[in-house]
Amino acid sequence: MLNAMNKPLTARQNELLSIIYEYIRDTGYSPSFEEMRERLHVSSNQSILDLLEKLRRGGYIRRKESGARNLTLLPIGYEALGKARLAPFMGITSAGAPMEAIEISGEWREMPGEVARLQAEIFMLKISGDSMINAGIDDGDVVLVQTKGEFVSGEIVYARIGDEGTVKRFISDEKPPYVYLKPENPKYRNIVITEEVEMKGKVISILKDKQWIPAK
Repeated sequence: MLNAMNKPLTARQNELLSIIYEYIRDTGYSPSFEEMRERLHVSSNQSILDLLEKLRRGGYIRRKESGARNLTLLPIGYEALGKARLAPFMGITSAGAPMEAIEISGEWREMPGEVARLQAEIFMLKISGDSMINAGIDDGDVVLVQTKGEFVSGEIVYARIGDEGTVKRFISDEKPPYVYLKPENPKYRNIVITEEVEMKGKVISILKDKQWIPAK
């Protein structure tokens, strides 16, 4: 596999990339510097830093912060390893009245091929409630969310309202209330979008009978 500079991965770079993938798959976290040193059988952090920087420049990984446990594999990294993309399971959110989303660390699942090619970050949420049943999202379903910054009217979104989260359809209208979150069940009310509402991502797939189907 070639990186962005059209240079093949060295054996050492490929080995570290495999270590990162396997550690995330098995534990839900990226490895620490100590764990990477032990698995690569090197004694210095600098050796690890040099390899990580080359993987980052090649587009194989992202380092969100300075800490080693903030490593994320990017689509080209999975492709280089010939592995299915992994997505974190972030807990439970509401399809009813907004409720606190509980982060469940350590659980990752393989994603289907079409999702693996997305460049955006993705994560999964389990649905609690029946406010989106007319959109095919039932209580207990798992949805796949793609993070994004801009949204189109009609998209199903995951939104945070203070410390609570909810899944609803985003509506932008020419008449009041103009912009709001719409449930797909008539027994629930619309949620007017205020400064307190932060839309985090678009629901792109729903897990039904062990298969991912597109959200509509």
